[in-house]
Amino acid sequence: MFRLPGWILGLFGLLANTPCATLATPEADPMAVILDTDMDSDVDDVGALAMLHAYERAGKARILGVIVTSDEQYSAVCTDAINTYFGRGSLPIGVSQKDSLKSFSKYTQAVAQEFPHRLASSKDAENSTSLYRRLLANEPDNSVVLITIGHLTSLSRLLDSPPDAISPLNGQALVARKVKRWSCMGGQFPSGKEANFYRPDPASTVNCLAKWTLPVTFAGWEVGNQLVTGGTEFKVRCKPNSPIYRGYELYNNFKGRASWDQVAVLEALEGPDAYFSIVKNGHCAVSADGSNEWKAPANPIHAYLAIKAEPDQIRNRIDELMLYKSTR
Repeated sequence: MFRLPGWILGLFGLLANTPCATLATPEADPMAVILDTDMDSDVDDVGALAMLHAYERAGKARILGVIVTSDEQYSAVCTDAINTYFGRGSLPIGVSQKDSLKSFSKYTQAVAQEFPHRLASSKDAENSTSLYRRLLANEPDNSVVLITIGHLTSLSRLLDSPPDAISPLNGQALVARKVKRWSCMGGQFPSGKEANFYRPDPASTVNCLAKWTLPVTFAGWEVGNQLVTGGTEFKVRCKPNSPIYRGYELYNNFKGRASWDQVAVLEALEGPDAYFSIVKNGHCAVSADGSNEWKAPANPIHAYLAIKAEPDQIRNRIDELMLYKSTR
């Protein structure tokens, strides 16, 4: 019996759930992605993870796992609940911290308690460094895209990790062999001080940029700040019984929120050309306090994004992707 290719079925599924969403023709091999998120203080992490699941269903991405770099008590379980909602409850989750956790998020506890999930608590998750190493070691060389939409503590620990039973390579060598590129929501361009770079561990940002040797594109604060999504129209279209709805409802009752994290996912999966310009005439220099500045000379692996398309076009695209499986 003739069967349609899986990516076509995935695309049909996406279109059926989000009438206005369209994706470019998927590549022959979906992009292998690891997402590193601080699913806690802001809600754009919820939207970014929903987008990544939409890309996976359409055959554009293959999510290897999620790293939760946070000291929030319910962040990992909330992440697990979102993955479970999208049919990916078996995705491995790594955490940067298991003890001395706090409860400060507006939405993670409620999402964790109201939706099915696998993890009982952060203590059941794998250590972020070992998960990073295991996921990378199992992939082909030069194939994995890292997307960081939170603090860089876990990535810094990966780069500093020694050889072990998982891989004879140290962290820096393992990354150099297995990773293709890094999409980073962080910094402010051409200069500024942005939370992912300075809070709570600016030394990790400095360490990451000092030891990183592959292409990296920065989605700075100033880009996502111009793209407010998750507002009133999103509320009308979104299913109330979804964790995406609950996240945006609990955060600010659909008043809309800047799409800082979503920009990094959008650029990583679709490339910059349709929506953004790429600035490559310098390099990102980070000070000890986490502030950053775009400076000469040019570093061929460093780039940052600037908006090229009409902002409404980008906003609509992000909203549509976030609504995958959550459309009324």
